[in-house]
Amino acid sequence: MGDLLMSAPAITSLKETFRCKITVLTSSMAAPIASYIPTIDDVLIFDVPWVRNEIETESAEFMKTVEAVRARNFDGAVIFNVYSQNPFGAILLTWMANIPLRASYSRENLYNLLTHWLPDPEPYSTIRHQVKRDLDLAKFLGAFTYDKTIPIRTEPERWNNVVSKLSNLGFDDAKPWLILHPGVSEAKREYPKEKWIDLGKRIVRELNHQVVITGASRDTGLVASIATGIGSKAIAAAGKLTLAEFILLIHQTPLVISVNTVTVHIASATSTKAIVLYALTNPQHSPWKTIGRVFPYTIETSFQSKNEVLKFVRQKYMNEHCPMPSSDQIVAAAFELLTDTKLSYIPELVLPAEPKKSVSGDQR
Repeated sequence: MGDLLMSAPAITSLKETFRCKITVLTSSMAAPIASYIPTIDDVLIFDVPWVRNEIETESAEFMKTVEAVRARNFDGAVIFNVYSQNPFGAILLTWMANIPLRASYSRENLYNLLTHWLPDPEPYSTIRHQVKRDLDLAKFLGAFTYDKTIPIRTEPERWNNVVSKLSNLGFDDAKPWLILHPGVSEAKREYPKEKWIDLGKRIVRELNHQVVITGASRDTGLVASIATGIGSKAIAAAGKLTLAEFILLIHQTPLVISVNTVTVHIASATSTKAIVLYALTNPQHSPWKTIGRVFPYTIETSFQSKNEVLKFVRQKYMNEHCPMPSSDQIVAAAFELLTDTKLSYIPELVLPAEPKKSVSGDQR
């Protein structure tokens, strides 16, 4: 869902420039957020075999999707991918579906498979935020938008229902509160449970805020354990809210403290202040145009990706060890964000170390 949200400004530029209907072909994991992105008109779901999915896809499903896409008679296809992800499978799908305009980044010249090839400079020459990367691909086709924020639809009429659900869990809407979001889809991006408990206790004691701990249904056990460790001012809300209610809760909160996941990108879309506990995997996915703080930390060697592109990024841009942030650092940042009204946006990229510079023999 986070990836799709980061593509939304580029989707907006395509829709505004070409006055077209937008159909998104995306995964079952990402599809739920599509109905809250106002510039998307329709969704096709396919869990492609060339990216990580919870479902194994058969070759017959690929052919079935090709036929479904061909039947729609699309005028064009624009393929958004992260730089560490090979776009070839998606490019082949659009070619087999007879879509007349096919645009994508690619490191290789794929000749007739693409009608609009944009050579991919990332990450060897440069790194951009994912939103910028996607906007630049749309710009290559002549698309433009003045509004480069992430669009999202909120449903304020649901607020009373949200408050009612949280009140049943011990929430008091008359007292200050903020969100903690510990759940991740990958273990390598976890912030330890004990550290969440320590952080929550200090927020309650020193900032006098309730903490609403959010998460998916799969996070129920983790969230309940953290809430129990913090005490009576912690509300365990994992799995209790619909996606619409969750978006609205983020919109209404003064501050979100989260690992790097879709919650952060929803906060960007709703202009909510955020503190991100950022495991150093991909530096492109920091919050976009968001007031807050990012605390990067190095992931354990056993969790580091075997992807050669990401290994290059890690060696070139992330060669300094970054320890996990302490509760002192996070509480201080939270206090500043809750009290200071003159703060600036989070930097677009999380690059804790300067790139290593090569030195030629002559220069030595």
